[in-house]
Amino acid sequence: MPERISTVLERPRPPQSSRPSAIGLPLGLLKTARPRQWVKNVLVVAAPAAAGELFSRHAAVQLAIVFGLFTAAASAVYLINDARDADADRAHPTKCRRPVAAGQVPVPVAYVVGGLLAVLAPTAAALLCTPLTAALLAAYVCMQLAYCVSLKHVLVVDLTIVTTGFLMRAMIGGIALDIPLSRWFLITTGFGALFMVSAKRYSEAVQMSGSSGKLGATRALLTEYTTGYLRFVWQLAAGVAVLAYCLWAMEEGGSAASGSVLPWRQLSMTAFILAILRYAVFADRGTAGEPEDVVLRDRALAVIGLVWVAMYGLAVANW
Repeated sequence: MPERISTVLERPRPPQSSRPSAIGLPLGLLKTARPRQWVKNVLVVAAPAAAGELFSRHAAVQLAIVFGLFTAAASAVYLINDARDADADRAHPTKCRRPVAAGQVPVPVAYVVGGLLAVLAPTAAALLCTPLTAALLAAYVCMQLAYCVSLKHVLVVDLTIVTTGFLMRAMIGGIALDIPLSRWFLITTGFGALFMVSAKRYSEAVQMSGSSGKLGATRALLTEYTTGYLRFVWQLAAGVAVLAYCLWAMEEGGSAASGSVLPWRQLSMTAFILAILRYAVFADRGTAGEPEDVVLRDRALAVIGLVWVAMYGLAVANW
């Protein structure tokens, strides 16, 4: 009898049903939509802020709409991407906990919800914003879906697609408000995004270099890059971003603008360069995996960022 009881106790429990509950499914969908990543969509205010067109009621309403629509579009891409990568994510030490990979959200449900959001976001933009805003949002969705299907497996193109996604976020706010986009704004934003994207890829390659099997199963393209090449890319991108920002800041000379106490536009170069140099510390260590984590967790970088925002705001306000 004791042996029988012991055998029963040692027998493994049957796996719990992977059928999602009424509460677990919505929470799983929300988690799959990556709420932490929504902070990236704050970039929609970049162009209006640079032009000093941020504080009118019309601008606030339009930017809130654009933020919501871009968040829906990005969530659609995350849902479809996780549905496609469910098998690969199960082999990853941390991605295996994603709701789709873990079975909390069924793959067909992720596809359906993602597809609906991908259609509804550009449609709503056409009704609530300008036609060009809807076209840019539709282009973003198509580009990101092409990335999920095949382009993320193409060398260099994968870096370009992710970088362009950041650039589109920064552009769409200006397009929605019919604000002309400065060439310096586009260059600085584009290469700043490439700096963070390539630094993230470099960090992933460094952290996973000792486990080539898992590396090939989770992000196979990283095996095609060398850490030396990715280091070159993020260093090049950082240099171009700094140069473009300095050229923009010095465009009107080094003196204070009319009515301004100090040349805030030129002084903001210091904070911008310090922010790039501080972020590069984490990139060089191979710990710049998620840009939002680096920015939010490092107090010094957060302070530098706030100082830059203050200087930039004073320059725009001509204080």
